[in-house]
Amino acid sequence: MNSIAEHIADFLKEYPPFNHLTFQELSEIATSIRVVNLEKHKILFQINDVLHDSFYVVASGVINLSVIADAEETLLNKCHVGDIFGLRPFFAKNNYMMTAKAREESIIYAIPIATFRPFVANNSEVLNFLLESFATNTPNPKDKENLRGKLISDNVYYSDQQSEMQYFQSLNYNNSPLKTTITSTVIEVAQLMTENLMNNVIVCDNNMPIGIVTDSDMRSKIATGRFALTASVDKIMSSPVITVQENVSLAEAQLLMLKHNMTHLCVTQDGTDKSAVKGIISERDLIIAQASNPGVLIKEIKRSQTPKDLKQIRERLADLIQNSIHKNIPLSHINNIASEINMALIKRSVELSILDLGSPPARFAWLSIGSQGRKEQLLLTDQDSILIFEDVTPDKYRDVKDYFLKLGKKTTATLEKIGYELCPNGHMGSNILWCKSLTDWTKQYNSWMNTPGENSNDLSSIFFDYEIAFGEQKIEETITDTVFKNAKNNTLFFDFLGNDALRKNSPLTFFKNLNVEEEGPNKNKFDIKTRALMPLIDGARLFTLNYNIKGINNTFLRFKQLAITDVKNSEIYLNCAEAFLILSKFRTVEGLKNDDCGQFINLNELSKIDKEKLKNALAPMKELEELIKSKFQLTQFS
Repeated sequence: MNSIAEHIADFLKEYPPFNHLTFQELSEIATSIRVVNLEKHKILFQINDVLHDSFYVVASGVINLSVIADAEETLLNKCHVGDIFGLRPFFAKNNYMMTAKAREESIIYAIPIATFRPFVANNSEVLNFLLESFATNTPNPKDKENLRGKLISDNVYYSDQQSEMQYFQSLNYNNSPLKTTITSTVIEVAQLMTENLMNNVIVCDNNMPIGIVTDSDMRSKIATGRFALTASVDKIMSSPVITVQENVSLAEAQLLMLKHNMTHLCVTQDGTDKSAVKGIISERDLIIAQASNPGVLIKEIKRSQTPKDLKQIRERLADLIQNSIHKNIPLSHINNIASEINMALIKRSVELSILDLGSPPARFAWLSIGSQGRKEQLLLTDQDSILIFEDVTPDKYRDVKDYFLKLGKKTTATLEKIGYELCPNGHMGSNILWCKSLTDWTKQYNSWMNTPGENSNDLSSIFFDYEIAFGEQKIEETITDTVFKNAKNNTLFFDFLGNDALRKNSPLTFFKNLNVEEEGPNKNKFDIKTRALMPLIDGARLFTLNYNIKGINNTFLRFKQLAITDVKNSEIYLNCAEAFLILSKFRTVEGLKNDDCGQFINLNELSKIDKEKLKNALAPMKELEELIKSKFQLTQFS
């Protein structure tokens, strides 16, 4: 090995993911590495450039990564010494989606992907590091300090974020593969494939894979006359078989196929060829998986004709969410994708109701409220909605309202079939109380906000978290104008909301332990929704209304905007934003594990580290509580 390659290997071994490789492996890689000198402001690659055959490591200097958003160049990240970037060629086929430019005079190591790929496929630590880096668009996903505030989804809308997410979902595969034994002849295997309309057969010994025969083998080895039809199957099979576990991701499968130049992977019980066959993954399965990205799901939703079709898509979304969390994709990113799909499901449910009932007699808006109104519905929780129709003449009012009540009932019934439970408090467009004209809704908000004490029985804060799912945008805008007009200088209303935000039981005991349920079916469990998330949600809503911040409903984004609006208290808001994501992830993981809403956390199932992480996430809530008390006159409703 030459001295330059030795120097490069010595440098790389200090940084992830190269620290997971042996020095011998690094030395082998280093002989193929190209050293690139970049002058200040020199561009290495830019948006829409064709992908390079290498990815990059900063040896010295700083590289800026940026995208174009709203006609402006937005800095996403700064890559310093030891940071990796330019991973797109590993996982995608389309052109670069960002620009890499030298901030100062820099030296870059260009590592050929063809050289590095075998080491990736054989080392799960290296592969996982690259997957997480690609998903989060950060040079080091393990560096928690640099992660804070720098995730791409926190800074700018990334137009290709939907297509990235598909690479981290698990694959569906054929779990009833054709099998044969080594004693079979080629003609017997050919007949078996023809009868079953399959293009592959796994050759097994005691149900463990020892080889595979495909159409390609038949063409290249039999049709060419290299082997006779009477030859035993071991003469033409490919061996050994490349095996994987059943939860292999699209990206991992793609890498393995590329590395071994194979078109099929064998799924086994433990991922090795020493355990029983469970199925087969083909190149076609990869193509289908790539067609199951969020954008395609939305297209399928638009074509769906029955609640059953929509339910199947919602189940696929649940899988996508679970796999994305497992692969450490940022929760704010997952929220963006999931909310769009959830909204598309609601919109299609309304459309199917209209197809059944006929055209609406007036323009209207279906608003999702609560968690979906905030774009925070990752789990299958209950549905919350209101229906607002435009004003009509008194003689038409009854018939018009009857139509929209029927529309509401049909839509909520469809959503229930999809998996969204009916709201136990009746906050749905099918309820006569929450299905009414624009004037009636305007009066309702006026009453709630100007005389909150008199209306406290039916006033729920979720009515101030809404997002239009279907209908006239101007109707939603009118409601927004009404809300913010009433909020201006309305000390009584903020007195009510402020007290409501502080009314939740403390998440921690006097001795700083987690405050668990003392009785009932969830005894000794922690209510993360009521004690932790709701105070943050209520606090973000309270300050957003107070500072006249329109168009932002999501709790995380509300806190981020508040940090800009109220600079003096920005640290409190940013801490709350981070806490909200951490707590939301705890709830989502719990809900996916138990197939429920994830409200109650079983502390006995948490590791000591996770318990501390959970407790630490609750720390900003005390600061938020003190800020509410100092900002608002909490007297009448205390």
